Amino acid sequence: MREGLPEPRLLLAFLLMALGMFMAILDIQIVAASLGEIQAGLSASADEIAWVQTSYLVAEVIMIPLSGFLARALSIRWLFVISCAGFTLASLACALATTIEAMVVARTVQGFLGGAMIPTVYAASFMLFGRSRQAAVTAMTSFIVTLAPTVGPVLGGWITSTLSWQWLFLVNIVPGIVITLAVALLVKVDRPEFALLRRIDLPGLLALSLVCGGLVYVLEEGTRAQWFEDFWIRAMTGAVIAAALLLWHRVMTADEPIIRVEAFANLNFSAGVTLGAIFGIGLYGLVYLYPMFLGRIAGMTSGQIGATVWVTGVAMAVTAPVSAVLANRYDARLVASAGFLLLSASTWLTSFVTVEWRFAELFWPQVLRGMGIMLCILPISVMAFATLPQHQIKDSTGFFTLFRNVGGAIGIALINSVTAARFNDHQAWLAESATNAARPEIAARLAQMTDFALARGLADPENFAVRALAREVRRQALTMAYADAFHLLALMFLAAAFVPLVLARPGTFADPLPEPV
Repeated sequence: MREGLPEPRLLLAFLLMALGMFMAILDIQIVAASLGEIQAGLSASADEIAWVQTSYLVAEVIMIPLSGFLARALSIRWLFVISCAGFTLASLACALATTIEAMVVARTVQGFLGGAMIPTVYAASFMLFGRSRQAAVTAMTSFIVTLAPTVGPVLGGWITSTLSWQWLFLVNIVPGIVITLAVALLVKVDRPEFALLRRIDLPGLLALSLVCGGLVYVLEEGTRAQWFEDFWIRAMTGAVIAAALLLWHRVMTADEPIIRVEAFANLNFSAGVTLGAIFGIGLYGLVYLYPMFLGRIAGMTSGQIGATVWVTGVAMAVTAPVSAVLANRYDARLVASAGFLLLSASTWLTSFVTVEWRFAELFWPQVLRGMGIMLCILPISVMAFATLPQHQIKDSTGFFTLFRNVGGAIGIALINSVTAARFNDHQAWLAESATNAARPEIAARLAQMTDFALARGLADPENFAVRALAREVRRQALTMAYADAFHLLALMFLAAAFVPLVLARPGTFADPLPEPV
């Protein structure tokens, strides 16, 4: 492994690999704001259309931990080339799909192959740039990792409204072809070990697939299915537990285990991936929660949501170089704690949200959120990777990505559960107050809506006023439920801010590795 910058052709290839990683992460969320249009185009039901996103997530988390084994067997170069080529073809299949079944199959393939590109880029950065420049390179890849899900729903909504939903996938074609050819021609950082493929642990592979895919399925579908009231959620949970036991047995006994867990013996790595999971709860949870509020409460279109949430991306871009300097020169624990405190401050401020909140009220919370994201992700990467030996990098990058993504799934499931439960509580309380017509403010509101209906010549103005008041009660109750979710995230980030302080100082990428024992 050479120190410093690689030769220009490898530098160009790495930048293209990073673009491929951006595409793979972007496609997780790019359909989020366009599911209605895709549902209409495929004549799918409301339950079926959710699988356009769920199938990608389930397949992706199966591939991510498997990527370490495949990178050793095929090499980083050919794993990335195969993944990017397959991802591009699957994107074309998504655009050409005319039924929901064809779309789900194509999205599953797209997510599975795209999942390999993310940890592969991390591993390539260590081999191409060396440790002395790793902080700057990790800052760039961390910026991509966090920016892609932030802009995904906004960019997807704009593409759909400007062109059509098929272009959500067609935009991947030309970049995918260019990246595939460039990496195949330019990259050569390690040698394949094809013999590993003949010794692949098939029971371990099956168990790994069931653990990762089943866990994400339970988290994604749990709220919609009322969790353990549903037979399939109970059955899948049992299958995940059984598969986890089998996977552990195979990891401990197989001649060539499908995953290597030696990196977890390094306390810095274990702490780093755990904090990465907590960070994922906030990253993906807030990417989910902000558009939900702006769409359902503020009634904004996807374009208007984009014009509101761009502040976070700008704050991230400004903070990225600062975070690289801080993580390389100072104690990563303090930088990570500062990042979590900023995230806590951001979500605490947003917990005072009301139905009138728009761009101005959300500006400073978004600035703090963007700064906190970049101050968290890079020091967490330092804690996870700075003291790992080179031969553990390929497997450990997959685990790091997996923990962050599973944390995101946990965050979204947690937000859905909290908002559903608190919405019912708030609605019951507000409805009890709203049905008391003797209260002056309720009587005034009903009179105002009745006069409005009369002025418009609507039939049954009294009934119109009652229904309008009921809609407002639901709107207020949902806003209060979102506020509760923001408050819970604020407490979670506050608690996470103290975790790095109880760890041993991890060092930086600039420090020499300890001598092997």
